[in-house]
Amino acid sequence: MSRILLNAFDMACVGHQSAGLWTHPDDQGHRYRDLDYWTELATLLERGGFDALFLADVLGVYDVYGGSRDAAVRQAAQIPVNDPLLAVPAMAAVTDRLGFGVTVSLAYEQPYALARRFTTLDHLTKGRVAWNIVTSYLDSAARNLGRGEQIPHDERYELADEYLQVCYKLWEGSWESDAVVRDATRGVFTDPAKMHDINHKGRYFEVPGPFLCEPSPQRTPVLFQAGASPRGARFASTHAEAIFVSGPSPSVLRRTVDAVRSGAEAAGRDPRSIKVFAMLTAIAGATDAEALAKRDSYLEHTSHEGAMALFGGWTGVDLAEASPEQLLEYVETDANRSALASFTTSDPDRRWTVGELAKFIAIGGRGPVVVGSGATVADELERWVDEADIDGFNLAYVVTPGTFVDFVDHVVPELRARGRVQSEYAAPTLRENLGTAPGPLLPPDHPGAAYRR
Repeated sequence: MSRILLNAFDMACVGHQSAGLWTHPDDQGHRYRDLDYWTELATLLERGGFDALFLADVLGVYDVYGGSRDAAVRQAAQIPVNDPLLAVPAMAAVTDRLGFGVTVSLAYEQPYALARRFTTLDHLTKGRVAWNIVTSYLDSAARNLGRGEQIPHDERYELADEYLQVCYKLWEGSWESDAVVRDATRGVFTDPAKMHDINHKGRYFEVPGPFLCEPSPQRTPVLFQAGASPRGARFASTHAEAIFVSGPSPSVLRRTVDAVRSGAEAAGRDPRSIKVFAMLTAIAGATDAEALAKRDSYLEHTSHEGAMALFGGWTGVDLAEASPEQLLEYVETDANRSALASFTTSDPDRRWTVGELAKFIAIGGRGPVVVGSGATVADELERWVDEADIDGFNLAYVVTPGTFVDFVDHVVPELRARGRVQSEYAAPTLRENLGTAPGPLLPPDHPGAAYRR
């Protein structure tokens, strides 16, 4: 029986996926500014055997709904939001094995700088860092970061392919593994013959090198991706070691998972080495009745306006003038196409009205919600793993840190009793703990490994 991988899904903001729940008396999302919030969360997750804390991010405000940012600002829909990287070293200092998956967009900064930042984090965490690669989908981000509008959807992935090529050259090829000799007798810290220029000249980037950092424990951070459009899926099948997906049911999600594994095999990679995480929100209690009472309490604090602000930002579709009874239709946008597809084309047996959509998004965002005792939730998680062929979950919260506390207290003991969640971590690095490679470095069939000297 395979282990279920667990990521906690959070963001350096007041309200991440559950619109309006910042008003609930049990929610402490306003503490996102405090380092204590993050260190306490990290120690909780490690106690619960979580593989990683997966941090989302955006670089712009959600301003599609009603043609204004006001709804998002009023409802704290992913604004205010801080940089997700800066708390990671502090969290690493109070934990030993918990990993940290950090979302960073490659659309608005040079690979030379970003590569150094991730190598620094990998050093400071002793090899526990992952990069969730995003190409950005908000026009508001593009306007504030030097572009009149965002790069067209498919071209963003063309840029991303070259971006990763530059990073691989820096991480894997610029420094040989034994370049640092630290020989005080000869007065040589690094052997100059074992540090190399990368001499990259491409369509988007020109980077001579060499890299500024000596190799970190993983060299390349574990690579997450969530592209679900045809172009995004091709990128993910080529580069990702772990893929973040969402779907309304295991049967619908299974089609996505099968496509991911087939794409990886076509790219010459071991399809089972790619770990697939599904988004899900679990509301747990000591009993089913207690959990249902919590859910009812949460529903009293949801915000239609906040949910629609999130949806507009994700999809580029403004539903401010739509009636609650209007059916949702798929349209092509340059925003997050997978978000819109998940409510329109992914499930042929489901047609969403705007009112149903708002109610669904208000708790847990785009993923399903499971409510019940530890045993009830564990049963459902096992069903999703077995039927959808996923490896684990990105677990969103309703209230923070309460949703995570309830999961660790009620669901983890049940999963551990079934042999589904680790009690001890297997290895010091995140890549080894996730099982995407037998050691801390990229596996030989990954395209990044080809740049290793």
